[in-house]
Amino acid sequence: MSETTFIIRATYDSETGIYRDIEIPSSMSLESLAKGILKAYSFDMDHAFGFFSGLTYDSMYHKHPKYEIFADMGESEDSLSVQKTPVFNGFPEIGSKLMFLFDYGDEWLFLCEVIDLGEKVPRKRYPKCIKSVGKAPEQYPEFEDDE
Repeated sequence: MSETTFIIRATYDSETGIYRDIEIPSSMSLESLAKGILKAYSFDMDHAFGFFSGLTYDSMYHKHPKYEIFADMGESEDSLSVQKTPVFNGFPEIGSKLMFLFDYGDEWLFLCEVIDLGEKVPRKRYPKCIKSVGKAPEQYPEFEDDE
């Protein structure tokens, strides 16, 4: 029997329709999902991150559950682990949503929603981007001097 995969749409900017659909086995960790999202957007995984059930910027830090890498580092008492939490715990059903925050300084926000289910294919690498819509923002845009 094959394992269920989740198809998760990670939307960067709903106004311009920029999103990536990531397929990931339901038993993989939220940390693996974060890596898949960042790879799909061509971002380096060089900053802290978390998944939040508060879906607005104002509610993110206050609503539970929330899953942050800080919990895995022993630096948070009110967040759950991204390394130990399987995707199916964070997203229990189709339509489930979490806000993914990458880089607490630059605050890259991605709304993540389970849009479909699939089946894991043996000997395939996961997570994988199965659909890419819109041009990804640059993680480190070059700024021109005003001189």
